[in-house]
Amino acid sequence: MENTYMLEALALAREAAAEGEVPVGCVIVRGDRIVGRGRNRRETDKNALAHAEIEAINDACRNLGGWRLWDCTLYVTLEPCAMCAGAILNARIKRVVFGASDKKYGAVNSVCSLFSMEFNHHPEVESGVMEEESAALLQSFFQNLRLELKDRPKWNKSIHKEN
Repeated sequence: MENTYMLEALALAREAAAEGEVPVGCVIVRGDRIVGRGRNRRETDKNALAHAEIEAINDACRNLGGWRLWDCTLYVTLEPCAMCAGAILNARIKRVVFGASDKKYGAVNSVCSLFSMEFNHHPEVESGVMEEESAALLQSFFQNLRLELKDRPKWNKSIHKEN
């Protein structure tokens, strides 16, 4: 069943990539039903908070009518960042399953481990579920982005300085 939910998260990540977003997708499951869905929308929404996990948590809270998601599992294609790990803690999500590790921003196992700190809630964590598929999607996205950016003029800070 784990792979079924990660496949749903990967489908959302592909939707994000198709819109030029970093391909991260997330679903929240209660029992055997998906109650929340989200994907990265930072570029589209022009909002630093528009991460897949935050969207999925918002959706689950709306669908379930409350903010405590203590009986839910969150499936996400990339290790949550500090902001998303904090939201997971605050929502009291019971379990987190992620695909690829994030060596630059991961706040579950990689850069730090917020879930092992002295908070009053400690989600169970399972990492590496469909890791290869999740990592391949991210790698392909960034390879294509680097090729695209190579042909664009570089952004120049000096022309954007205020007088």
